[in-house]
Amino acid sequence: MNRATVKSLAGLACAMLTLGVAAPAAAAAVDRPRLGDVQKALSQLAKNKEIVGAIGAVYVDGRKAGKGSAGTRLLNGKGGRIPAGARFRVGSQTKLMTQVVIMKLVTEGKLSLDDKLSDLLPVVVEKDLVERADEITVEQMIHHTSGIPNWYTPQLVDAFDFDTYYPPLELVKKSRTVERTQEPGEKFSYSNTNYMLLGLIIEDLTRHSVSREFERRIFDPLHMDDTYLPTKWPGGIKGPHGHGYHPDKNGKLHDVDRLNMSYGYAAGGVISTTDDLGDFHRAFARDKILTKREKEALNAGRPAPEPPPGDKPADPRVCGEYGLVKGGSSGFSALTYNSPDGRVQFVLSATLGTANTNPAIDPLVKKAAEAVLCPET
Repeated sequence: MNRATVKSLAGLACAMLTLGVAAPAAAAAVDRPRLGDVQKALSQLAKNKEIVGAIGAVYVDGRKAGKGSAGTRLLNGKGGRIPAGARFRVGSQTKLMTQVVIMKLVTEGKLSLDDKLSDLLPVVVEKDLVERADEITVEQMIHHTSGIPNWYTPQLVDAFDFDTYYPPLELVKKSRTVERTQEPGEKFSYSNTNYMLLGLIIEDLTRHSVSREFERRIFDPLHMDDTYLPTKWPGGIKGPHGHGYHPDKNGKLHDVDRLNMSYGYAAGGVISTTDDLGDFHRAFARDKILTKREKEALNAGRPAPEPPPGDKPADPRVCGEYGLVKGGSSGFSALTYNSPDGRVQFVLSATLGTANTNPAIDPLVKKAAEAVLCPET
């Protein structure tokens, strides 16, 4: 079923949501935040050897206030510039979309945040895929406190395997080979396995693919027409876009644009644009895609972040104000910065010439965000 057909079937529910996220009238000039030059910030970012290319845009009240593209589509200055409106992988920003669908199913009475994994997906017990599944709740999976080990590690999957399709349950099975290190609900421990399982729960309850539920509940109502979750192998990014690179064990960089789509799914598979991602995060921040009550229920069990080592914990915000939602994997990093009131979003996609785990990346991207969101006076 194509996107137009899905839109026609969505009916009144989608129309109501669309009305709720229409951009308000432009604020008076005195109320507009002072912003820096996006193109200049990205040009500085792309001068670093860790960055192959970068695109980004900043939005105020739903209107684009600046955009830019720097670096090149391919390594070593090749391929020309990335189109500013190009699609890119959003990585784990997908998880927030999965949370939206789960909470809508909770509101509809199809499940509870206290429901046990073993009751919702009996197959994980029957095939011994998840240890202690009868104790793990939906809420714990959402907040990464289930203790289910992460299958997405270099020890369990190959970043350069572009040709093998792994069904979600097969990836869940890989996590079973890793010893648990905590009790269910004890503490935060990031694991993509949680979101593979949440995706399977969505499909079991709705009898639709995760992609279809994203379209029906998020992409179509918000007019995110350039956004999709690949469903047909091998997937991939449509249209001209930046390629990311990842080093092998000898440090040689390889093009990983063909990133294995089965590694994404409900944990990190969505492909989008700066415009669409800005619309999504603005709608979420303004309680237009989840109600305030739904968000309160979603966040009630969220654990407090553990402070980093050192005497003075680092402020996780940018410019002391803007929150960050981040996604990344081999070859790319995708970041969305949001003001607390939802008025301002800065969406940035960087394709990499280094491992995405390289600690040098975060301060470089943060510097670019600060140049846009809180320029020096």
